[in-house]
Amino acid sequence: MNLYDKIRDIPDFPHPGIIFRDITPLLQDAAALKQTVDEFKTKLEPYDFDVIVAPEARGFILGAPLAYVLGKGFVPARKPGKLPGRKRTITYELEYGADSLEIHADAIKPGQKVLILDDLLATGGTIASTIKLVEAEGGEVVATAFLIELLDLQGRDLLKKYPVISLLQY
Repeated sequence: MNLYDKIRDIPDFPHPGIIFRDITPLLQDAAALKQTVDEFKTKLEPYDFDVIVAPEARGFILGAPLAYVLGKGFVPARKPGKLPGRKRTITYELEYGADSLEIHADAIKPGQKVLILDDLLATGGTIASTIKLVEAEGGEVVATAFLIELLDLQGRDLLKKYPVISLLQY
């Protein structure tokens, strides 16, 4: 199946001039979702890691089932105010504003190998910030992975130090 056929373009969302790549049709199709997880599994086989870290919210949707099939742990990077207990927070700029992420302060063990996964790589700000959170806890980021990469926004340039795996590129 061609996964590109399962991505819906929504123009001018969330702001004029932006084309939102909606993964909802892919998620609604059981065969497409299974193929997505299977393709990630194949592409990630060369990488040695202990845990997947994924930012809220669409990263959770892909990261948790992938962690399950790979037999890895899963760590959510949440929006502020969603995690109890001690946490580490980072604020970062997006292509259309600012945002923040948090992880539990004990979620990553020193020396733990981490894959960071999200649905979309745009400018790279979200993932670069997630990397900072992981590294501040002593984790070692071994790769980043995305369902969709928007090539024109050159987010890969911000992640030069890490392998970037993407299933679909626009």
